[in-house]
Amino acid sequence: MTTIVREAFRYFLVSGFAFLVDIGVLWILVQYFAWWYLAAATASFLSGIIVGYVLSIRMVFNYRRLKDQRVEFLSFAAIGGVGLVINAAVIFTAVKYFGVYYLVAKCVAAGFTFVFNFFARRQMLFVHRPPRDRKQYDYDL
Repeated sequence: MTTIVREAFRYFLVSGFAFLVDIGVLWILVQYFAWWYLAAATASFLSGIIVGYVLSIRMVFNYRRLKDQRVEFLSFAAIGGVGLVINAAVIFTAVKYFGVYYLVAKCVAAGFTFVFNFFARRQMLFVHRPPRDRKQYDYDL
């Protein structure tokens, strides 16, 4: 099995667990605390980012490009922030314009954010890029 397929499968499992945390927090905030669904979706998404990060660095990706874990987490979260915008836009559109129940809309949004987050995080944070051979690119005059 190739590395990217193995990582995608593991990321799928990790993301599935983070999604369960995310949707559980969403449901609790809306049902028991009467939060507005988009505010609750934002808070729940952030809880999913934390779970996803911890599990991703422990179970999914073997290579870490950034040595400073704080910078790595902030980068992971920033990518998640773009995912959050995608998430909120899909949920809002599905609920407001298509009358979809907010939890169903969340499931649809999860598919979009999964694809974006996996490829962005893998390419920016967790893929090994060997250093370029300087001789090949230097043009000394």
